[in-house]
Amino acid sequence: MNTIKVLTVDDHPILREGIAAIIANHDDIALVGEAGNGREAIERFRQYRPDVTLMDLVMPEMNGIDATIAIRREFPNARIVVLTTYRGDVQAAQAFDAGAFGYLLKSSLRKDLLDTIRSVHAGQRRIPTEIAVAMAEHRADGTLSERELEVLRQIAAGSANKIIAVHLSISEETVKGHVKSILSKLNANDRTHAVTIGIRRGIISLEQ
Repeated sequence: MNTIKVLTVDDHPILREGIAAIIANHDDIALVGEAGNGREAIERFRQYRPDVTLMDLVMPEMNGIDATIAIRREFPNARIVVLTTYRGDVQAAQAFDAGAFGYLLKSSLRKDLLDTIRSVHAGQRRIPTEIAVAMAEHRADGTLSERELEVLRQIAAGSANKIIAVHLSISEETVKGHVKSILSKLNANDRTHAVTIGIRRGIISLEQ
């Protein structure tokens, strides 16, 4: 039986240690390398040519989405599983658009990591049921434009329309138009509801 070579990419050493511990006692899976950010991930992938890469989403220097795109561009057959704390359908859609084969919540590592590695290595795609359902529910929803995303982030920061207009160098009427469009696309009742939906679905992040 061929051993599945795994590369783990996460900026938190404790999580990498946890993954190593889960894998350690299984003869069919071997951890061959680790990286702490997206740029290191590309270098380590070239070095180790892993069968499956476990990729964090949010990291310094280069995030997991950009690293996945870069690796898949150079190695089209790369099998990448995104590891994340985010349950939003938008991040999951971005991950699969970037070329990921799997999407695994960090809260489910101990329960689902080994099966996910084996399934993805076998060519299957893996995604938590709750996220797959959310992706299906929002498939027909309108996508926010870059400007609308900027406005939504400003709203999340507590800015009024007049302040948003100044920050983005647009008129207050234009801001009102963007807000109206945002509420419509997100099926939101008001600005606060729009922010709540945006955070839950992963359209915006409080870290931004």
